[in-house]
Amino acid sequence: MTFDVARIRKDFPILDREVNGHPLVYLDSANTSQKPVQVLDVVRTHYEQHNGNVSRSVHTLGTEATSAYEQARGKVATFINAFSADEIVFTKNSSEAINLVAHSAGRHLRLGPGDEIVISEMEHHSNIVPWQLLCERTGATLRWFGITDDGRLDESGLDSLVNERTKLVSVVHMSNTLGTINDVSRIVARAHEVGALVMLDCSQSVPHLPVDVRALGADFIAFTGHKMLGPTGIGVLWGRFSLLEQMPPFLGGGSMIETVTMAGTTYAPPPARFEAGTPPIAEAIGLGAAIDYLSAIGMRAVHEHERELTAYALKALADVPGVRLFGPTEPEGRGGTLSFGVEGVHPHDVGQILDALGVEVRVGHHCAKPTCARFGVPAMTRASFYIYNTTDEVDALARGLGEVRKVFG
Repeated sequence: MTFDVARIRKDFPILDREVNGHPLVYLDSANTSQKPVQVLDVVRTHYEQHNGNVSRSVHTLGTEATSAYEQARGKVATFINAFSADEIVFTKNSSEAINLVAHSAGRHLRLGPGDEIVISEMEHHSNIVPWQLLCERTGATLRWFGITDDGRLDESGLDSLVNERTKLVSVVHMSNTLGTINDVSRIVARAHEVGALVMLDCSQSVPHLPVDVRALGADFIAFTGHKMLGPTGIGVLWGRFSLLEQMPPFLGGGSMIETVTMAGTTYAPPPARFEAGTPPIAEAIGLGAAIDYLSAIGMRAVHEHERELTAYALKALADVPGVRLFGPTEPEGRGGTLSFGVEGVHPHDVGQILDALGVEVRVGHHCAKPTCARFGVPAMTRASFYIYNTTDEVDALARGLGEVRKVFG
């Protein structure tokens, strides 16, 4: 499939609708992406023709559902270049994947007072709160990287921050607020040098650029299906199998056991150990279809399209008087997520005026309050791009911000 935005847009029925009498301009894909008919059709067909539970039935529908579910696991493994499909654990979202590691790896590491966990000021709350809770449970100490004025991770104190007391480092690969793509190579190397594990929140990177877990060198990554054309309710934890097989379960229940007696239980090997109960079957199959769609385009082509859009948008927004951009001001080393403020106007007012013009953006703290605090604002307005967005839609955003300036003088 060649990259043809006009043709791609035809696969997304929602893009044909109007909002408040204007053509829909959807610029909120960092929050949740829209779904192509290829994904919608696969999910509907599963429910219409193959609906059954997985890994527990010998009848035809159960066998078909299990086959499709495990095929989706294989597609995920290939998409991120995992060593094995057994390293892919399906969760309901990135938050659950990170909580799983905080709970199970936390127990495996036997954390206690004197141990340290390192995160960053750039994180989504999903990569802050689970580690705070883990420190509360164990007495370990939470430390973090800061953010530079230009929206990059401040690695100036890397060797002292990540030290012999560090047991785990968990940082974002691409910021959901600043758009920063972090080169994590130095952090991963330093963490492994001191014997610490590394987790990466790849919720924003896996949908938008080629991600190779072997090249990244981390021990765990988390991402979510609804930001990459897939359904809601499906996420992924990738972990090195040698670690997963040492970690205790996160949740107990059906399908995650080897044997159960009234005296005790032994657990199934990964990934089943971490998928208690009936999993999100149709959602996983839908994620597999989304991966098929993205793979046909090619993730390098996806990233290049967004880089071009981002370069265009950075210039367009810089030309609007009173607009302050947060994060890197050059397209290199950043993704298609632009957060900004309009001088003298609250982000919620910006969002309402843009919505009246059919332009859908996100406003608020973006589940990243420490990032907002770092730049001295309570909230930001965020526009985020994906494969179906165009420069015409960036122009609509810029015109909308011009209207905001008119309304508020």
